[in-house]
Amino acid sequence: MDQLKQNFVQTGRVEWIGLRPARGLPMRQVMQVNAVAGLGLEGDRASANSGSKRQVTLIQSEYLAVVQSFLPSVDITPANLRRNLVISGINLNALVKQIILIGDVRMEITGLCHPCKKLEQQLGLGVFNALRGHGGLTAKILSSGSIHVADSLDIDLKETPTEQQQSLQTKLL
Repeated sequence: MDQLKQNFVQTGRVEWIGLRPARGLPMRQVMQVNAVAGLGLEGDRASANSGSKRQVTLIQSEYLAVVQSFLPSVDITPANLRRNLVISGINLNALVKQIILIGDVRMEITGLCHPCKKLEQQLGLGVFNALRGHGGLTAKILSSGSIHVADSLDIDLKETPTEQQQSLQTKLL
């Protein structure tokens, strides 16, 4: 099963980068950002929470059109959804609990990024339910480096434990 989970037809690609300077302030779109291990993205408010599992948020580019189709009267943009990285070309939901590489930055995908009531308050009724299952992922940064628009997203196969390795580690404990 682990082998199947590591097979992708293509790599992902960073399409957009956004930073949330502070709670309630508009997103700031950038072409490049520095990622700091254990903290997050420089200039993003989440980087103040050392050790958090939500240091970076990612959303599937292809899902933006899906969510827009559910909400024709709402302007669905990466900035409105307040996610840091928009990724195209790879099924992000298949990456939960994987180690990924974006540029020279290693991240661990820590879980799903569920929509919150704040988005519904800001964008209008129905946003919460339109985003369910399409809200993206959360990640923590394992190694520092730079992320640029157009960088590729790959799975770090060297760091993804197989079921056999996990089983062996459990037996040794």
